[in-house]
Amino acid sequence: MLGANDGIVSTASLALGVAAAGAEHRTILLSCASGLIAGAMSMAAGEFVSVHSQQDTENADLARERAELKNDPGGEQRELAGLYVARGLAPALADQVAAQLMAHDALAAHGRDELGLDAAARARPTQAALASAASFTVGAALPMAVAAAAAPAQLIFWVALTSLAFLAALGTLSAWAGGARVWGGIARVTFWGAAAMAVTAGVGACLGVVA
Repeated sequence: MLGANDGIVSTASLALGVAAAGAEHRTILLSCASGLIAGAMSMAAGEFVSVHSQQDTENADLARERAELKNDPGGEQRELAGLYVARGLAPALADQVAAQLMAHDALAAHGRDELGLDAAARARPTQAALASAASFTVGAALPMAVAAAAAPAQLIFWVALTSLAFLAALGTLSAWAGGARVWGGIARVTFWGAAAMAVTAGVGACLGVVA
């Protein structure tokens, strides 16, 4: 959702800014295409670096835990049992659970219950980068398609109107998925989207006059 929102706002703002400066239709579309590619690559690179750093931290924590299990398995079992006691289990049952889990997969048990690392939610840099780039691309393609279809004289109106509608739709979906107030999500995303487009169009108009 966030990547798609970024794609809509940045590409729509770019189209409006260039159009307000008096650029030709072809130049507007080229600017949108360049913004889409640059934005998708930026999102992918940023997400890859961020998630890879998280992965490095997770791997370092697991390596340290693996060494501790090798050097002091008894102490690690007592530590794991202590975690279960703190969560409400009786000491005898906690010892039994810890022993069975460690016999099955000691590193996985400590990674999950001591470090908070779930195998299903481990950091995956490449997957995160591709997902981020794809969501941005989908969002950016919406205002770009409108800019391509709209008549040059009406481009600013239609790009602004449809982009706000796209943002409102995504705001509705995000609020519904998160169980939040729908109107609050719509108002927030459309207000800031409109502000970004208005500022960019204003700057483009001013630069167009200067040029």
